[in-house]
Amino acid sequence: MSTRPVELPVGVAIRDDIEHRPDRPTPYRARLRWNDPLTRQVRTKSQSFATVDEAQAWIDRLLRLAHGGVDPVNATFTLAEYGDSVMPLAVRGLESKTLDPYLAGWHKRVVPSLGHINVSMITNGLVDRAVHAWITDECSRSTVKNSLAILVRVMEQAVRDGIIDRNPARVTGWQRDYQQFEDELDDPRALALPDWATLVALADELVARSTDNFSAWGEVVIFAACTAARIGEVSGCRVRDIDTDRWIWTVRRQTTPSPGGLMDKGTKGNRARAVPLIAEIREMVERRVHAVGHRPDARLFTGPRGGRIATAVLRDATHWDEVVAALGYEHLRRHSLRHTGLTWMADAGVPVHVLRKIAGHGNITTTQRYLHPDAAAIAAAGDSLTTYLNAPRIPAHRHLRPVRSPRDFAAGIQR
Repeated sequence: MSTRPVELPVGVAIRDDIEHRPDRPTPYRARLRWNDPLTRQVRTKSQSFATVDEAQAWIDRLLRLAHGGVDPVNATFTLAEYGDSVMPLAVRGLESKTLDPYLAGWHKRVVPSLGHINVSMITNGLVDRAVHAWITDECSRSTVKNSLAILVRVMEQAVRDGIIDRNPARVTGWQRDYQQFEDELDDPRALALPDWATLVALADELVARSTDNFSAWGEVVIFAACTAARIGEVSGCRVRDIDTDRWIWTVRRQTTPSPGGLMDKGTKGNRARAVPLIAEIREMVERRVHAVGHRPDARLFTGPRGGRIATAVLRDATHWDEVVAALGYEHLRRHSLRHTGLTWMADAGVPVHVLRKIAGHGNITTTQRYLHPDAAAIAAAGDSLTTYLNAPRIPAHRHLRPVRSPRDFAAGIQR
């Protein structure tokens, strides 16, 4: 396509063009060329797009920024690139005790979630989804706050540089999301389904409400509940992760939403864990493995078009909110399937230390919330008695020998 020169206020001419390359997956390459006024060298910036309209929109945006004095190269920085270039300005004035957690949030959460996105393409919605992902990954409140704070500072610098008009990182409402998540952790048993019949009824109704009655939606729901797994972990399950001899699933990865689409990453804490596959779902698992030709890298569960599954995809495809409300479980969310599995295992008598390994909890206190209140009370009573019996006491009569504590008594038996 032909090019046209654009004269900028500083006297630099930028020439743009769109080249059609039909043999490429993204066949329209948009390109800008200009002479650097300092080095006199020709500089270029290009990017490929699926449609000519997208290519033209990219050119128009860069030309608009260039008219405002923004270098086209700077205008196309990814967030990670831009953050590296302006970080000293973004963190100026911060004390070291604040700087360290801010930078940790930048490198461990902001860059993995948003770093590959062009600075000018970051929106409130993308930031909202990133923050929600941090919360569901069970990051602490201070961790989320620090990660968001450094993102706000970097994007504020982009506003000062004229790359964007307003700061999209100034989002609100995430504290309410975090509070809801904390409330859920405080009483996870209240979010569990009561029994197997209810789970099957839910799965059947979700399938019935989906387009073309896609049966895999029901299978995903039953599999998640019976393994106490997150929907993202179910989506990340590959055939090679399933041991059909011992009927154990090794959970190694999860599918999570990111600004660029769904992506696979390690489980929380990057800790693989073993989960039993109960008899009720083994036939279904065998059928899924056979359906993908026993290919080790094949996903056990996919969407109707073969894509990865996310909790939002499951919700929208099955009209989840309407279905659970009609069944009388308005509180039920996709993560409640995990609560269901852990609650059932706890009620079935699975020891708490084993339940902790199946759940992948870092702290056993989290696992103990799934124990039945009666069982927890009994265990607490036993602990109280042990504490009482081992408390030091002074004999009432000095001529009597000191009484040995239960621990001393047990030690004597062992000797």
